[in-house]
Amino acid sequence: MEEEQIIAGLRAKDRKTTDYLYERYSRALFAVISRIVYNSDIAEEVFHDSFVKITKKIDTYDESKGRLYTWMANICRNSAIDKLRSKEISQSSKTNTIDDFVYGLEGKSGTVEKTDAIGVRELMDQLNEDQRFIIEYIYFKGYTHSELSEEFEIPLGTIKSRIRASLQVLKKNLDRI
Repeated sequence: MEEEQIIAGLRAKDRKTTDYLYERYSRALFAVISRIVYNSDIAEEVFHDSFVKITKKIDTYDESKGRLYTWMANICRNSAIDKLRSKEISQSSKTNTIDDFVYGLEGKSGTVEKTDAIGVRELMDQLNEDQRFIIEYIYFKGYTHSELSEEFEIPLGTIKSRIRASLQVLKKNLDRI
């Protein structure tokens, strides 16, 4: 199915499209969550809630602002961060590096995941070291701007500037993948 067909099917509340979406994206979306939430039971709960949210809020998705996967990954990421900030989970434990996330999808089930279809590996390679560091900690490890600033003694303005520059590089290179 093409992305437009998936979006149309989800908006029409088509069960086959929802099943297809689950089969195609569940592992990658669960990986986004489990990079932030270590406990597998809680990560599964967050994934379930996120998937329901994706299917119910599909009408809020705007194709002009980005790809479907990016929108879904942001929902999963934000849900995972919200869960970490909740009372039931301590925020003291952080996650592994982006390399573990990008390259670690291989071999968990004995098959190689299609991370190239997502394009994360190529996009992250386009960033310089400072930009990659900021994106890794903010988007993949669940740090807030303030936490990153405090922990690594980087001025908040510098973090925001690096994020802005990183996003420009990523957007520019997104079409090339």
